[in-house]
Amino acid sequence: MTVAESSTTNYLLLGGHATILALWGLTQYVYIPYPVHLLTLVTAILYVGCHQSLFLAPKVNEKLLQQHFQSGGNSSSFVSEPRETLRKEDAYQFPLVGSCALFSLYLAFKFLDKDLVNMLIGLYFAVAGVIAMTITFNTYVEKILPSSATNRKFGWDWLLNHPLPEWFAGPSPWDLSGELNVSLVLAFAVAAGVVALYFSTQRAWYLNNILAISFCLQGIRNFSVGSFQTAVILLIGLFFYDIFWVFGTEVMVKVATNLDGPIKILLPRDSLIPNPETGKLSLSLLGLGDIVIPGFFLSLMLRFDFHLAKLGNFDPTTVEHISFPKPYFYSTLVGYVAGLGTTLFVMFHFNAAQPALLYLVPACLGTSFGCAVVRGEVSALMEYTEEEAEEEAEEEDTPEKKKDE
Repeated sequence: MTVAESSTTNYLLLGGHATILALWGLTQYVYIPYPVHLLTLVTAILYVGCHQSLFLAPKVNEKLLQQHFQSGGNSSSFVSEPRETLRKEDAYQFPLVGSCALFSLYLAFKFLDKDLVNMLIGLYFAVAGVIAMTITFNTYVEKILPSSATNRKFGWDWLLNHPLPEWFAGPSPWDLSGELNVSLVLAFAVAAGVVALYFSTQRAWYLNNILAISFCLQGIRNFSVGSFQTAVILLIGLFFYDIFWVFGTEVMVKVATNLDGPIKILLPRDSLIPNPETGKLSLSLLGLGDIVIPGFFLSLMLRFDFHLAKLGNFDPTTVEHISFPKPYFYSTLVGYVAGLGTTLFVMFHFNAAQPALLYLVPACLGTSFGCAVVRGEVSALMEYTEEEAEEEAEEEDTPEKKKDE
């Protein structure tokens, strides 16, 4: 069955953007109960990020390539948007790599000066934050500026030879060429200003959240877990990873509370009035991993819905606004919200930190698989993959092929 193209506006997507902006601005002056604030904000982030990830769907990339050919371009001049795809072998290693990184941070805080560690990590987040926010802000700046400004582009060609080994620094020369437009320049200026304010205001929670939300949106948007089976391997591995490091050791809590960086969403827990003794707000946190990791799975479910819809003619540049049935995405999103709500209930009831993935992983996997059982599509879900399309795209971009053309 083919769903006809519908040139509509996704008002839920616009509402998601508006919710993120409104919550950020409003909650600096009006206290919203922490559970309501967190659940609403995270739901909006996931909805927006997952829909922006639709460009990762193989069918969308094919359409973009077709448009490129129709405009007179060729395959060597076609540049797809940046994307990362996880393989099964990477999924198996992910909990181990994450454990090494987490324990390394724990040792750094234990044996080194806390301020020094946070300063070094802060430098990394300053650069990464400017990049993530520039891409995020550009989405809004492009809507505000006239098309004459956004269409005016300027670029440069710069190839830099280096003497370093290829296994360490990649092939020589480095291609540092680039292209910018007015909206990107303005977005970069705003992003740089936010980072400067963030560090000059002792990393205020509301500025922390701008960086953290940008990291979430760009991570979900640009990363594919490759296939349903790979996603299951990743989620189950991190399920046990989270339980071990939270319940089995002090490592996770120690790092989360000592690391002063935008790796977590910070929200006022009781009120907007600082504690009279410490002069600081009482804040609760949710690690970005508890948003982004399930977000990878949710975005895969949305692209699986897109695959099942078998759309014919559609505009790939506005794919996030196209209307099509989304049973897997919505059922899994409901499962995620229920899992996060359960996490908050248990956390407040026992007044103790909880490994959120303990509740989120069964909720997401259970609702998606349950949806497949009800719809009689278990085999289709188990066999869904984006890895083959990624391999074909990599083959098209190999230097040998470009050289032949």
